[in-house]
Amino acid sequence: MSWEKAGKITAEVLAYGQELIKPGILLLDVATKIEDKIKEKGGFPAFPVNISINEIAAHYTPYPKDELQFKKGDLIKLDIGVSFKGFLGDSAITIDLGNNKDLIKVSEEALKAAIELAKPNTKICEIGKVIETTITSMGFKPIINLSGHSMDINNLHAGLNIPNYENNNQQKLTEGQIIAIEPFATTKEGSGLIQEEKESSIYMQITSKNIRDFNTKKLLTEINKFNRLPFAKRWFNYPVNRSLNILKREGIIMEYGHLVEKNKSITICLLPIS
Repeated sequence: MSWEKAGKITAEVLAYGQELIKPGILLLDVATKIEDKIKEKGGFPAFPVNISINEIAAHYTPYPKDELQFKKGDLIKLDIGVSFKGFLGDSAITIDLGNNKDLIKVSEEALKAAIELAKPNTKICEIGKVIETTITSMGFKPIINLSGHSMDINNLHAGLNIPNYENNNQQKLTEGQIIAIEPFATTKEGSGLIQEEKESSIYMQITSKNIRDFNTKKLLTEINKFNRLPFAKRWFNYPVNRSLNILKREGIIMEYGHLVEKNKSITICLLPIS
């Protein structure tokens, strides 16, 4: 089954990527190797590899010529997506280069409890409640404005949100749904909220229209091949800044921002293979 194949590639590449992360290693090198490994296994990145450190919860992918390195003490969220014939896998792991074992433990427990509930006829709010209760019981905070999501073919966010807190959503899971559970947690000093900050160089096509500029039209032809899944500026081996700006101005693409904990507290995320 193609969903299972996408999940298998995701699991294998996530394990491979985890072993690459060490102090002194460039984030760009790790992202490139992971994305190459996805292609080697017959898939394609469903989104640019996210390598988000410390207070950045999500949406950091290395820039072209990025010189940022991992360092001792970092808490790293490695988030990988795989597309296999349009079927998607989405999973993340947190790698601790410091001393954050309690924060990792509470997220693991929240994830385990949520997975046990994830079956047909479970209410969405029940999953959120068990995540929130597990995280707060150990003195930490869930991030309430980040959530898991349902997925469909070539659609990472297919309309259903899986919260990290009790949100009173009485909708029930149904047979055959594909969901990603994302129990984001932060320290007791954190706000439990993220805010969007500096633009990330992750883009996604959101509509289509005619473009007259030749170079921008050429770039858009390449972007169309991503089937409206997110892509990175560094995926192009020629200058694209001007064309990307034109496409943004025309409303054809959007750019994601770094998602940062409001109080700049460290965050953690664990996702099952989905």
